Amino acid sequence: MPHLTNIKAPLRGIVPPMVTPLNSDGSLDTDSVKKLIEHLVSGGVHGIFILGTTGEFSGLSYQVRRELITQTCEQVGGRVPVLVGVTDVSIEESIALAEFSAEAGAYAVVVAPPFYMNIDQQELTHYYLQLANAISLPMFLYNMPSHTKLTIEVGTAVRLSTHERIIGLKDSSAHAVYFQSLCHAFRNHPDFVLMVGPEEMMAETVLMGSHGGVCGGANLFPELYVALYEAAANRDFEKIKVYQEFVMEISQNIYQVGAYKSSYMKGLKTALSFAGLCQAQFAPPLYPFSEQEVEELRSRVEKITSVLDLKEV
Repeated sequence: MPHLTNIKAPLRGIVPPMVTPLNSDGSLDTDSVKKLIEHLVSGGVHGIFILGTTGEFSGLSYQVRRELITQTCEQVGGRVPVLVGVTDVSIEESIALAEFSAEAGAYAVVVAPPFYMNIDQQELTHYYLQLANAISLPMFLYNMPSHTKLTIEVGTAVRLSTHERIIGLKDSSAHAVYFQSLCHAFRNHPDFVLMVGPEEMMAETVLMGSHGGVCGGANLFPELYVALYEAAANRDFEKIKVYQEFVMEISQNIYQVGAYKSSYMKGLKTALSFAGLCQAQFAPPLYPFSEQEVEELRSRVEKITSVLDLKEV
C-alpha cells in the first residue's frame, strides 16, 4: 500500500472533505466511492479528507468508517494524501481508528475536540498530547466550535505544535480574526499547516498566509476550487474575483435550500446525486430533501452549471 507519510513539504492546496456515499440501508456505496474519488483526483485536488463533518462521520458505524478508509486509500493509491477524521468521544476509539488508518496507508489523521464532556484548554491540551503519543500518523487539530462547543485557542495550538506529530490545524470557526491570529502566531513556522474550512473564506485566508482550504464544494466542482486556490497563491486578483463569484453563488444557492441547520450537507450531497456521483442518502439523524426541495435545488444547480464553464477554469 503506497504511503505518503514521509512527505517533506507541508500540505498545500485544496483538500475536499469528501462526502460519504451511502446506500438506502446505510451501507457504503462502494461504486460511488470509486466514482467520486476519480472525479476529485482528475479535478486536480491536492488531497482528500474523509470522515469529517461533510462526511457525516458521527452518524456512521465503525464498520462503515473502516470500509471507507480501506477503499479510499486503495483507490487513491498514493496519488494524493488521504487524511482521515478520527474524532470521537472515546480516545480509545480514536486511537484504534488512527492505527487502522495508518495500516491502510493514510497520510494523516484529523481530530476535533471530544464533543460531550465540558473541558478547559488545559484538559484539551492533555487530551491531544495523550492521543499524539499513542498514534503513529501525523495529526491535524480540527477547530469546529459550532459542533464541539469548544474553541482550540491560539495559545493552545502553539503549545501543541511543538509535538512532532502535530503538524497542522484545520479551522472551521468562520472567525476571520481568530484565523488571522493563527497566521500571526505561526508566521515564523511555515511548516505548521493552516487550512480553512469555510470555502467562502479560502482565497482571503491564502492571501493571509494559510496553506489552503478544505472546501466542501470541491466535491462537486474540484477544478473551480483548485483554480481559486492557485489564483490566490499567485495573487492574481482578477481571477480571484471571477472564481470567488462562483463560489458565493454555490454557497448562497446549493447550501441554502430549506430552513435546515443541515442545508449545506443536504444540498451538497443531493447536488452530487444529480451528477451521478453518489446517492442522496444520509446517515441519521439527517434525512433526504422533500421532492419539492429536490426540484428547487435542481433548478439552482442547473442555473449555476449553465454559466460555470469549467473549460475556462
